[in-house]
Amino acid sequence: MVTVAVNRGRPGGVRCKICGLTQPADVTAAAQAGAGYMGLVFFPRSPRHVEIAQARDLALAAPIGLAKVALVVNAEDALIDAILAEVPLDLLQLHGKESPARVAELRARTGLPVMKAVGVAEAADLNAIADYEAVADQILIDAKAPKGAALPGGNGLSFDWRLIAGRDWARPWMLAGGLTPDNVAEAVRLTGAAQVDVSSGVESAPGVKDAAKIAAFIGAAQDP
Repeated sequence: MVTVAVNRGRPGGVRCKICGLTQPADVTAAAQAGAGYMGLVFFPRSPRHVEIAQARDLALAAPIGLAKVALVVNAEDALIDAILAEVPLDLLQLHGKESPARVAELRARTGLPVMKAVGVAEAADLNAIADYEAVADQILIDAKAPKGAALPGGNGLSFDWRLIAGRDWARPWMLAGGLTPDNVAEAVRLTGAAQVDVSSGVESAPGVKDAAKIAAFIGAAQDP
């Protein structure tokens, strides 16, 4: 298992997660650009969804030091068991409406560190972070999906970063939501994020990663 530290790459640099990888070339691009995490999406409604056999091949292609993350949404035990039986993972990302109790249950059941996504649209949404800090290893602060959205994340939407400017939490946290090569440096400067997550912002089409955009994103994040 890869040790999931908070920073990787340039000394003091921001650690980047490239989520929604579907092709071996995506893994290569993320690794060569200096990503700290690669995300595999197990959610059939997403254009970035991967089947378990496909995810296994992608995870096995990851070099040492690139942490492998499984993103699941309100997943039942049977799906998580099936994923873990085939795919070597370092972190479980819960991106649905999982309760703090469910987070704690899955952390104990799988033996993996868990990152819980919290959707933010207004200041009051930040209150939920406290509920998860006691049970999750990391917090993903993401833009809240609009009502009726088909996806809980990966919608290319951001939130008002001023809501978390100067804030810190007891657990390591990661910023997500509408980040691109063009705005990630500003997001890092404004929020002080040590970790950032991108999916649609480094794509040429939904679910199609762009190696040049991945490199540009990580370069901008690590040198804001």
